[in-house]
Amino acid sequence: MLTLQPQDAALDCQADSWQNALDQAAASLHKAGLVEASYRDALHAREAQGSTFLGSGIAIPHGTPESRDQIHRTGVRLLQFPDGVTWHDGNQVFLLVAIAAASDEHLDVLRRLTHVLDDEGVAERLAKADTAEAMVALLAKPKVKARLDAGTLCLGFPARDRFELALAAAARLRQAECVDARFVAAITEQEPVSLGQGLWLVSAGTGVSQPALALATPERAFTGPRGAVNGVFCVAAQGEAHRELLGRLADLLDSGEGEALVDADADHVLARLSGESSRTETARVTLLNAHGLHARPAKLLVQAAREQSLPVRVRLMEGAAETVSAASLTKVIGLGARRGQTLIFSAEGGGEGKSADGRGEGKSAEGGGGRKSAEAALAAMVAAVNGGLGESVRPLSNVGDASHQGARRHEPNVSDAGTLSEAAYEPFADDTALPATAASPGLAIAPVFVMRAPRFDYPERARDLTPDRQGDAERQRERLRASLIEARDQLRALIGTAKGGDVSEILSMHAEMLDDPELHEAAFEGMRDGLSAEAAWWQAIDTAARAQEALADRLLAERAADLRDVGRRVLGVLCGVTMPTPPQRPYILVTDDIGPSDVARLDTAQVRGLLTARGGATSHSAILARALGIPAVVGAGARALTLANDDELILDGDLGRVIVRPSAERRDRAQLRLKELEALRRDAHGLRFEEGRTADGRRIEVAANLGNTAHAADAVEQGAEGVGLLRTEFLFMAYPEAPDLETQVGEYRRAFDALDGRPLVARTLDVGGDKPLPYWPVAAEDNPFLGLRGIRLALTRPDVLEIQLRALLTAAGDRPLRIMFPMVKDVDEYRQARAIVDRLQQEIGAPDVQVGVMIEIPSAALLAPSLAAEVDFFSIGTNDLTQYTLAIDRGHPELSSQADGLHPAVLRLIQMTVDAAHAEGKWVGVCGELGSDAAAVPVLVGLGVDELSVSVRQVPMVKARLRGITWETARLHAETALAQATSQAVRDALEAL
Repeated sequence: MLTLQPQDAALDCQADSWQNALDQAAASLHKAGLVEASYRDALHAREAQGSTFLGSGIAIPHGTPESRDQIHRTGVRLLQFPDGVTWHDGNQVFLLVAIAAASDEHLDVLRRLTHVLDDEGVAERLAKADTAEAMVALLAKPKVKARLDAGTLCLGFPARDRFELALAAAARLRQAECVDARFVAAITEQEPVSLGQGLWLVSAGTGVSQPALALATPERAFTGPRGAVNGVFCVAAQGEAHRELLGRLADLLDSGEGEALVDADADHVLARLSGESSRTETARVTLLNAHGLHARPAKLLVQAAREQSLPVRVRLMEGAAETVSAASLTKVIGLGARRGQTLIFSAEGGGEGKSADGRGEGKSAEGGGGRKSAEAALAAMVAAVNGGLGESVRPLSNVGDASHQGARRHEPNVSDAGTLSEAAYEPFADDTALPATAASPGLAIAPVFVMRAPRFDYPERARDLTPDRQGDAERQRERLRASLIEARDQLRALIGTAKGGDVSEILSMHAEMLDDPELHEAAFEGMRDGLSAEAAWWQAIDTAARAQEALADRLLAERAADLRDVGRRVLGVLCGVTMPTPPQRPYILVTDDIGPSDVARLDTAQVRGLLTARGGATSHSAILARALGIPAVVGAGARALTLANDDELILDGDLGRVIVRPSAERRDRAQLRLKELEALRRDAHGLRFEEGRTADGRRIEVAANLGNTAHAADAVEQGAEGVGLLRTEFLFMAYPEAPDLETQVGEYRRAFDALDGRPLVARTLDVGGDKPLPYWPVAAEDNPFLGLRGIRLALTRPDVLEIQLRALLTAAGDRPLRIMFPMVKDVDEYRQARAIVDRLQQEIGAPDVQVGVMIEIPSAALLAPSLAAEVDFFSIGTNDLTQYTLAIDRGHPELSSQADGLHPAVLRLIQMTVDAAHAEGKWVGVCGELGSDAAAVPVLVGLGVDELSVSVRQVPMVKARLRGITWETARLHAETALAQATSQAVRDALEAL
């Protein structure tokens, strides 16, 4: 991003013409090494297309798109002309902001300057500034804006009183990162103040990082001890910035339309708070200009607004609820509208308003002439935008008619956190690489099948249903009950045919959700209010999901996604809608994200690969793909959804790379590699029971990671030499209270029996923070990943830990048991837990027991020598070690692809851990996803790792990978990786070997 710096400024410039001033600007850019000398002609050519005068004495000259090859690097130069220069459009210019930008970065500079343009005296102050610092300071002080958008609304919250609504609104502001816990605490101590019309207000200035206004409305209006409750506004106050929002709130109350908010959706709430009344006519149009509303198209838009017979205002549907005058250039530019976003124009026409896209209340006979004038003005604005505003524009792909939003409800196919937009992306060129995140190894070559969730189209009210579905509340209740039964039957059928235990377990949980009596009662209540079965059911689902999402807890957020998945299943039955049918041929599935219900429906004989727009390497999509052995690449972004059915793809699940419509040469190379991989898989499966060894005989044990004991036999069948990680929390999460000793012994013994003498490494209970247990509550934490979890939490309840350890030792008998403690930061925590094991061991006497720790926290790796002196082994959890080392949440939708365990910083910590362990004669395993990464296996071996524990289906291939390397080549890979500066550099260097 371009920034304005004092060293880039030149004061006291003089010019006798605008051409001379422009020449000076070009010379300044050239002298700074930003552009070639010929860039001067580009500046003049741009002015010939239209003035770059911005306002308030500022012009922003920049080149044309054709001149970008003349730019060496991006940069800005400021030239002050105290005496002013008369520009070719007649305006007086005191400051030139000359820009060299190889992309469209000048648009960011332009948008960041718009706050200056509202200051009437800024031109004079710019002319008189006597230091570069003073001039830059004038330009660099944007006005703080208070936030009000869909992210600060909490609508339909199941609250029992106004205090709960106030807390929900405060929590939403915290979730939006506008405030911290101090603000929420301050709100809990307040008595909401009545504003009238059933609306209430709370406010605080403590813990505010961004001023904002939130609104929480109840599931349905109710009357409390102090009067009607239609909603609670929550103000995060800071300076004067929030006062403008309070003014809008006062305008809403003055209009007498406050009561309408209780049943309104986010779109209508924002419309009312933006100043649009029920009499306002509105029209929507999608912006098609490639670079959005920059100066040139904005000017033409403003001209069109000024030509109308009455004032026209405009706001962004995707932005804050701020309506600005469409006749103000600075305000229009300040919207920062981008291609693919929706502009909402509004004008007052008298009578009842109705939007051009079909929303609104119907028209009255009153004010017809004014309404017609408003409709004509809005039609002219829409036509101007559709015409391109002086630029050549092209339509967006997959954009529906703006009028599709009628009186009927359309259930969204993702949560209200937002939908990945496909609209603003360029089509893929042939042989294009689409980078993403490697999720499940393997290679696939096949045509695409893009699976988009269907639309559920249904009326809000039961009276508007088709005759065969109409009826009173009891009739709607019968329809829902029948649909619940059918949905339950569908789930049972899917559970019976599910591939993989992970899938069937999640589907079983979905079946239990269908029997939730609170969901049923919430839906029945909606039906009693006249809602259709469809609307009532989805309202119940959505309300429950929103309530969980408002808690900002990852586990509950995942449950919210499961709730919506269940809800869509029932809604599909009610609406008679089925999922798109995949082709009866091999294909690569492309989808926004994929859940267990979708996976259970997949014909794994046909699905060659999986590509998702969302998710990271540890998302549900990735886990399920690995469980099924399907090559997968995730987190490719919304652009992936613009692929056309039957586009051919090469999908590389090892490198996290996708090639769209590959060239013949690239396809031939991939086909050859695919044949080699298929042959390797066949050979690997045939040799799966051999010991894990390198080509020159170095022993590397290959074990399996298990999420529950039921998969132990499958692990042995796939050639696992033991279990390198048993996640024991599965047992604790399966019961409403802590499982007793007998239950735990039975589960663990099941695994020992299946392993038939092979070692079992059991991780003690790893819950808390982001993985709470209902019977073991943990206080909410700002960052649960850095809070009370793992061994820290277990040591607060030594009785629970002791029962688990006793169960493990009892179940093991004389069979090899390895116990490891999670989230250990130093030797003190290990000693406390080890003391319990030693005491129980003396009592029980299991002969073959080792006790170690997981290396997940950087401090444990840095202190590995002190730990190695006391533990029996280390197991490196590369997933958490990576996220803690790189400070990247591995579930983050944008950053997860950067959470790469091959980052040299992570590799150095692994090296330190191995060196410390081997110095004490102790062994080291790796139980994270890195252990099955084809590029990482030689590196880990070269670093000296003794054991690799991977997902069950990866065991044969990891053994095969070991047989293909020697100790010498492994050392070379490790040394090469450690010599790099970034994870991408590591992967590039390894690929070159």
